[in-house]
Amino acid sequence: MSNNKIRVRWAIFALGLAGLTLFAQAMPRFATVTPDTGKAGMEFTAEGENLTKASVSEVYLTDGKIDLKVEVVDQTATTIKFKAPASAKPGRFNLMVLTTGASPKLLEQPVKLTIE
Repeated sequence: MSNNKIRVRWAIFALGLAGLTLFAQAMPRFATVTPDTGKAGMEFTAEGENLTKASVSEVYLTDGKIDLKVEVVDQTATTIKFKAPASAKPGRFNLMVLTTGASPKLLEQPVKLTIE
């Protein structure tokens, strides 16, 4: 195969890869929640990355059996402030986000919150 054909194939590959990167949506990720223990109805702050309204449409508390939608109070690229539902029973919950886009996904986060 000639050098020109190899260069053309690499150029096409690079353009395709650049296109995929351009259209890929960065996944939201929580790193911490403060406080990590509180009461139902209380306000909490989760920090992480890719947390804008363009990436995250809803936030939940989940124990693996029950998913409780929280009330989002404020949302930026790196923080989401939310209120735990007043109906939340005491227990240990993971945070979970519902992504936006053509095929939304529920992503359980490795961040835990305890409701007393």
